[in-house]
Amino acid sequence: MKLEGLHHVTMITADAQATVDFYAGTLGLRLVKKTVNFDSPDAYHLYFGDETGAAGSILTWFEFPGAARGRAGIGMVHRLQLGVPSDASLDFWAARLDGAERGERSLRFTDPDGLALELVVSDLGNPPLQAVHPEVPAEHAITGVEGARAYSAFAPVTEGVLTDVLGFEHEGAGEYLLQGGARAFRWAYDPAPGLAGRQGAGTVHHIAWASRDEEHLAWQERIAGADGYVTEVRDRDYFRSIYFREPRGVLFEIATFSPGFAVDEDPEHLGEALKLPAQHEHLREQLERALSPVVNPRAAAVA
Repeated sequence: MKLEGLHHVTMITADAQATVDFYAGTLGLRLVKKTVNFDSPDAYHLYFGDETGAAGSILTWFEFPGAARGRAGIGMVHRLQLGVPSDASLDFWAARLDGAERGERSLRFTDPDGLALELVVSDLGNPPLQAVHPEVPAEHAITGVEGARAYSAFAPVTEGVLTDVLGFEHEGAGEYLLQGGARAFRWAYDPAPGLAGRQGAGTVHHIAWASRDEEHLAWQERIAGADGYVTEVRDRDYFRSIYFREPRGVLFEIATFSPGFAVDEDPEHLGEALKLPAQHEHLREQLERALSPVVNPRAAAVA
């Protein structure tokens, strides 16, 4: 039994439209689902990814309008790495992203909420998961999420839960590789800054790993058997999930591939309509009045 790779990463934003403009507009990802938070239905939950909404391409946001900017600290992810095909792609994105900082094989920048992002030349052998955007040539389009870095008090110490329970390979001080059944992913711990972390806009809420549907309950049993506190299985409409905190404090999720994002929308029209969990459907009229309309750049371009 092994994890299949990354499923998705979920963040917090203070402004849904600014997030849509940046990720679906500037970065050229596809808005694949517009729904609401299961636990707080007055908050948007937006999903972005490749053309099909494939696991490994998905970045999601909870919107809490006007939320104060957060700060990554111990037990929090502080940087996400997105793949691009080549060094020439880094040149393209350096010209497109104002204020980006070019490295030898990477390009660092922040999103409108201050989340730290890094484009890296993909070298893990992952199949490209790309969206189509009229201003982004296919040869430079983002190919999926390649890695993430978190803060830890004991960054160089090998984390046995990663290696012995979840199947990551230890590659050196604080560096790990998940060689999943479907995709590979780099995970790392960095020394924590002196200031305490604060959840808010621009911070990562949790990171989710992908599991085969038939192995999902076995992962729940394995984590519980390793003395981890793990939740019951939760139906998230597009996948089923379990949650637990790894020993360094980062909130992990393990999610299934099925049923996927096309379960309630035609694949050609993903992300166009507001989709509500069944438990909140009776609130549709109220929520449609309360939620600020979000303009999808793709839909606007077609119109």
